Amino acid sequence: MKKITALTLAAALACTAAPVLAQSQGDFTVGLGIGAVLPKDNNGVLAGGTVPVDVQEGYSLTITGEYFIRDNLGIELLAAWPFEHDIKSNGTKIGTVKHLPPTLSLQYHFANSSPITPFLGAGINYTTFVEDKAVGPLAGNSLSVDDSWGLALHAGLDYEISPSGSLRADVRWIDIESDVKLNGVNIGKVKVDPWVLGVAYVHKF
Repeated sequence: MKKITALTLAAALACTAAPVLAQSQGDFTVGLGIGAVLPKDNNGVLAGGTVPVDVQEGYSLTITGEYFIRDNLGIELLAAWPFEHDIKSNGTKIGTVKHLPPTLSLQYHFANSSPITPFLGAGINYTTFVEDKAVGPLAGNSLSVDDSWGLALHAGLDYEISPSGSLRADVRWIDIESDVKLNGVNIGKVKVDPWVLGVAYVHKF
């Protein structure tokens, strides 16, 4: 009898200690949140090296959808309302631009027995710039920033608040490098390479 009790207790402890799957194959999640795009300093130099450029930070609403092709392994698509950025040179605003950052990532969610689930991902980003506008000293000219393809890295934590809901904090690094044109003439490149910080609510279906 003691032996049976001991075996039962051991089995119960083993089940308690066993990892819990963060997500199962076939699950789908949707996340709604806020993102901050923080470009690196000194984004580029235009006009033959005479005009230093800084693309400023931008904030917007984000949405993600992730489908799990295997237990804990998902394919995620990031979309957002357009981010808006000021473009400055030597502290003077010379333009504004909006961008959309669709990003497709493959990411792994680490199974564990706590309500906190970390994850890592990598994928590809396509950044398209819209509503480019020259202002200040460049007002009246046509300013445009070309679209960009690049690597995207992703890491974050999900904190489970219910069987179907989690709070997420995450960070991305995205490789964004684009040609800049003034009145249709290429005047140089900007290498934005931003960190993207986000917080979101994620719902599992």
